[in-house]
Amino acid sequence: AQKTAFSTAEEEPAHQFFFDLSRNQGGASRGRGRKRLSDGDGRSRDQQHGGDRHHEHKQPRRHPQPTGPCWFCLASPQVEKHLVVSIGTHCYLALAKGALVPRHVLILPIGHYQSVVEVSSEVLEEMEKYKSALRSFYKSKGERCVLFERNYKSQHLQLQVVPVPLDRCTTEDIKEAFTVQAQEQQMELMEIPQHTDLKQIAPPGTPYFYVELDSGEKLFYRIQKHFPLQFGREVLASEVVLNIPTRADWRECKQSREEEEDDCKQLRDDFQPYDFAWED
Repeated sequence: AQKTAFSTAEEEPAHQFFFDLSRNQGGASRGRGRKRLSDGDGRSRDQQHGGDRHHEHKQPRRHPQPTGPCWFCLASPQVEKHLVVSIGTHCYLALAKGALVPRHVLILPIGHYQSVVEVSSEVLEEMEKYKSALRSFYKSKGERCVLFERNYKSQHLQLQVVPVPLDRCTTEDIKEAFTVQAQEQQMELMEIPQHTDLKQIAPPGTPYFYVELDSGEKLFYRIQKHFPLQFGREVLASEVVLNIPTRADWRECKQSREEEEDDCKQLRDDFQPYDFAWED
């Protein structure tokens, strides 16, 4: 079989996560507003054609582009856009392919950035807006969320956001699960102050694994040599957290295209009241 852009012996195959945007965002008009569709350089179509009064004085700079094929750049022909849930100005939200649980999503920059420590302040600000919107959304479903990033064997930033039912375990249980399971693999997750800028401890180019809990607590590991690519999923799938160990490998969770489209449409509808990217 032909390899994907990420598919080497060591790297995670790109299609673990990917999505589709050539269609409209959720089918028929919902009456509330319209979606801002980006052309890939961060500008919505109405911004390109003069825009409205809200946008015409603040056009974001052009996003950095990859030097080769990238499965995660929104303007890339490699992107499966049918899993895109929301498109902002600098970031977008997509349903994870081979999702660990329902509503498992990714926050990704529209432009080509490898990690959180390399993004611009505008991108970081919008990522925080998506985090906040998702926390509120999950809370309405009786869930808390865990976010993690693996800046290792990947070329485009993927911030994974996984909901965990409130009655399943506590935040402290989740924190302990990450800490203990890291130690079992001779890795030490370091707790860092909640408002610490990752750039202070991980200069661009540094491989790392990072976890953010719903309490605001943050765990960080600077990757030295090898790192288990599925570590974040393995911890969350373990008995003490979600107790779905057979779903630790995304390949065991793949769905048909039709199932993915149905799940994504449902998520778009459910998330819409929390989606700041919808315009009234």
